[in-house]
Amino acid sequence: MSAEIIWATLDTALVKVADSTTGATVGKVVGVARIQARVGNLRSNPLSVRVQTPADSLQRGATVRDTVHYAASDSLSDSLVVRLFATPPDAPNLLGRRVTFSAVTYPAAAPAVTFQPNDTVLTAASNGVGLAVTQVRMRTGQPPDSAVVTAVARRASGAAVPGSPVTFVVEFRP
Repeated sequence: MSAEIIWATLDTALVKVADSTTGATVGKVVGVARIQARVGNLRSNPLSVRVQTPADSLQRGATVRDTVHYAASDSLSDSLVVRLFATPPDAPNLLGRRVTFSAVTYPAAAPAVTFQPNDTVLTAASNGVGLAVTQVRMRTGQPPDSAVVTAVARRASGAAVPGSPVTFVVEFRP
């Protein structure tokens, strides 16, 4: 026997349940809202849902191109920085947004590069924007000539934030 689960909001000023059978919600105001599931008279514990400001755009920081000298003791690039914006500027709600970095090396047969700290970075809040920062490190082996790095931020719907992808070029030299 199956039972129908019905979803409802406990904070009607913050969030609206768009479909009570799937639990799909629409945020009204930035903040933390609670929703709850029920079957007959049985109710779940409230679940918290964070309503965030939609991201408007993604832009790169100052560094567009970097040269890494692999004869040095470490092959770590300068910081590759992207800035996530929202209107109105709302840094606290741009905190913890996911930005994914990827790289293609040239020539393609060259060893791949790694990202420090990671290829997926969560934004930190600073002066009304969300900042995501990573660096590229060359793996051992025959060095590539360069790596083209792209950064993409996505909205909750899966759509790319306008300005995505942001592109960087890291050259490798002796």
